[in-house]
Amino acid sequence: MVMRPYLPLACALLFAALAAEAHHSIAGAYDSRRTVRVEGLVVRFAFVNPHAFVTLEVRESGRAPQVWHLEMDDRGELSEIGMTEETLKPGDRLVVSGSPGRREANRMYIQRLHRPADGYGYEQVNSRPRLRSADR
Repeated sequence: MVMRPYLPLACALLFAALAAEAHHSIAGAYDSRRTVRVEGLVVRFAFVNPHAFVTLEVRESGRAPQVWHLEMDDRGELSEIGMTEETLKPGDRLVVSGSPGRREANRMYIQRLHRPADGYGYEQVNSRPRLRSADR
């Protein structure tokens, strides 16, 4: 059995591949066939690994405030385009659209983010983040 010494290595590689796929399975947690849009105030911006999160308070006429949990791309890629832990601050008004959570209400994977006060914009393009110009 020549393959026997390689069996543990093959199992380890398979496990690592499955773990990486499970971690990066945005499609498993969010419904990319649908888009939702919310507008609200930043409560918290967690610029953490592996993915950054925005907690947004959404107030709609005649309804109690809702707290939304918004997931962004990974911190490394966000840093590459110039985002920092100071980019989004509590009280910033944002208009955000993205893929809603499959199993959790008030959850979204951000596809586009706009801060009307200064025109700051962020978007996901082909699974890569980029900043949008203020005129778009």
